[in-house]
Amino acid sequence: MAGKSRRKRIGILTGGGDCPGLNAVIRGVAKASMRKFDMDVIGFEDGFAGLVERKSVSLTWERVSGILTQGGTILGTTNRANPFNWPVDPENPEKNEDRSDRAVAYFHKLGLDTLVCIGGDGTQTIGHQLSQKGIHVVGVPKTIDNDIMGTDITFGFDSAVTTAAEAIDKIHSTAMSHHRVMVVEVMGRYAGWLALHAGIAGGGDVILIPEIPYEIDAICRLAVDRSKKGKRFSIIVVAEGAHPHGGERVVRRMVKGSPDPVRLGGIGQKVAHDIEEITGIETRVTVLGHLQRGGTPTPFDRVLATRFGVKAAELCYDGVSGVMVALRGTEIMGIPLAEVSGKNRLVAADHPLIETANGVGVCLGV
Repeated sequence: MAGKSRRKRIGILTGGGDCPGLNAVIRGVAKASMRKFDMDVIGFEDGFAGLVERKSVSLTWERVSGILTQGGTILGTTNRANPFNWPVDPENPEKNEDRSDRAVAYFHKLGLDTLVCIGGDGTQTIGHQLSQKGIHVVGVPKTIDNDIMGTDITFGFDSAVTTAAEAIDKIHSTAMSHHRVMVVEVMGRYAGWLALHAGIAGGGDVILIPEIPYEIDAICRLAVDRSKKGKRFSIIVVAEGAHPHGGERVVRRMVKGSPDPVRLGGIGQKVAHDIEEITGIETRVTVLGHLQRGGTPTPFDRVLATRFGVKAAELCYDGVSGVMVALRGTEIMGIPLAEVSGKNRLVAADHPLIETANGVGVCLGV
């Protein structure tokens, strides 16, 4: 009689920046793995650092219960733990080594069959590289920027849009009271999805995104025209990666040792300064920053994250590797990581939301 097959074991990590819904994915993967597929689940602490530094925990049913609505990640995360470019000298952030073999060795020492990598484009790229070293990898797309290729939407995005839109709603009342131009700077890196969605939802008069370089004169004309017509305030929603036509993006600082060392920020101040200087209209800036990453996930993100997690567990059980779960229409499916790695999904010039913004009179800076 044939021997009983070995019980499968999978690992989970969360890499890159945090966002609402990470715990919902962990819960979805772990509970489906245990209940539906009878697999053991191991969690790695602080992203890929857990693989290199050998920090792991057993994810039991009790450990992942009650975390659906909890923000952040119970496993911890970092965006400075690339095993292929590992920092070895705190005094010299540019001195790095390839520690990927150590990560692979720990994966095998734990007897794991598949590694679930929950994260953005950087995490998916590292996951793809590990899959090329023989590790079975299933990716789950996470980012408030919504810029990962291959999926219609990422979990965390809806929560960030909700936070940004609520902030814009509150900015309206003070803008009206003081007859000011109010600039709201949101995240998004090199993609304008967050600014576009939040700007339309919040009734922004101007929305500036990285994909459409702006002309400051067009923005100033709108503010002046609104004032002349009795609308003595204007709301400008600007993505952190936005930039003037022929100009550069505003870089807040550089972080040595990070996979993406560029930290954008400050475009809101530039836009406000230019508007005041040209028009004389009092202008104020609100930078939402990490508020957009915090808090409990929206119901939409809880459902999407759970669907992603259950599908990831299914792919692990079936032995599928080198894929990322993705939402296409209404279906959750696996797509090759090679189609995702090193790429960004940007707002196309002919995207329907651009037409929608134009249709209701939103200025896009041109």
